[in-house]
Amino acid sequence: MFSIVATETSVLTFISVPGIAYRGDWTFLQLSLGYILGRILVSYFLLPIYYKEGVVSIYEVLGEKYGHIVQKTASGLFLCTRIFADGIRYLATAVIIQVITGWNIPIAVCVIGGCTLIYSITGGIKTIIWIDALQFLIYLSGGIIVISLVVASFDISFIYSQLFESSKIKIFNFSGNPIFTSMNFYSAIIGGTIFSFASHGTDYMMVQRCLSCKDLKSAKKAMIGSGIFVFFQFGLFLLAGSLIFIYFEGMEIQKDREFSTFILEVIPSGLRGLLLAGVLSAAMSTLSSSMNSLASSTIIDWMKVKSNQISKMRVVSVFWGIVLMGIALMFDESDKAIVIVGFRIASFTYGGLLVLFLCLKTDLIQNQISILLGLITSIFTVFLLDKYGIAWTWFVLISALIGFIIAIIVEKIKAKLSV
Repeated sequence: MFSIVATETSVLTFISVPGIAYRGDWTFLQLSLGYILGRILVSYFLLPIYYKEGVVSIYEVLGEKYGHIVQKTASGLFLCTRIFADGIRYLATAVIIQVITGWNIPIAVCVIGGCTLIYSITGGIKTIIWIDALQFLIYLSGGIIVISLVVASFDISFIYSQLFESSKIKIFNFSGNPIFTSMNFYSAIIGGTIFSFASHGTDYMMVQRCLSCKDLKSAKKAMIGSGIFVFFQFGLFLLAGSLIFIYFEGMEIQKDREFSTFILEVIPSGLRGLLLAGVLSAAMSTLSSSMNSLASSTIIDWMKVKSNQISKMRVVSVFWGIVLMGIALMFDESDKAIVIVGFRIASFTYGGLLVLFLCLKTDLIQNQISILLGLITSIFTVFLLDKYGIAWTWFVLISALIGFIIAIIVEKIKAKLSV
């Protein structure tokens, strides 16, 4: 459970979520309410399939029903999603390391990537899960330290009044058109639910942790429990961002530098080292998980490498580690919060992956062509949604529904033609 939380939130939570609260309020917390609902859906609709089939890669389930082309297509989508979504997370890490240490971005990327590669290829998934759990506790303590320092600097009643007067702790937002406003209550709850259903049900990096549990019951506990922990974790870091706003009296700070600026200017040197460890922990927990899942999916879905060929597996892990470093160096910071950019990237492919697994749950679609056309339509739909300004929280739901409908239509047309 801790490993899932550490893997999905990583350094984006550490720096970007406090920044959202610093510049705005707590409406981001609405997403995490949807996350809990999405994980409940995963636990009762998808996890039982994976455990019943006894697979290592979740895309093997698709291969068994629809053939290797569909399996490789799903795996390929996963690989693309991970390298780009985690590339932006990697950049987020380099940003905060740059602020705190003065290193330039390329050096920060190479140092973090090199250290993570060493323990990832040495210990495998068991090491990664245990270290993830430890890293989760380390970077969570970072948020607690920041909150404690600000609370110790001001009177509680003053903090309370400031938070209310500046509307910093507003959670529910019913303003704006929900179709075009990502943090509207309806778009955030529904979008968060479907996004979490797709990310934690069809993304191998997340499901891999559940597959390492001893049985289905334990996997369900880990999955649903992670959603509850993410809710409280987001709340913790949003509170930290609001308190930093009070401490700096609303001073204008460069986007996504609010938390790191507080670390650099306010935190005493000893605690600053612990906070830096928290930043690195948050980064490495995601990076190591990404390297391992990318390598595992490549080996199982593409290369068919035997389980005793450890050296080949390690070479593949190193390859993906280098690719992730390269992708991180290619990214530029946008005018949006880095955490939102990461979610938007994942939203482009999660709808397509969800189409594949929706087809798996029904007997309406049996043909390989139908499912692949549904997948292609789903991805194309996201580009149209983005072009016309639809809120990213709707990308997965709308694209998955349209892709699924197209797959059913193609299936019926093929059935009529064959008759």
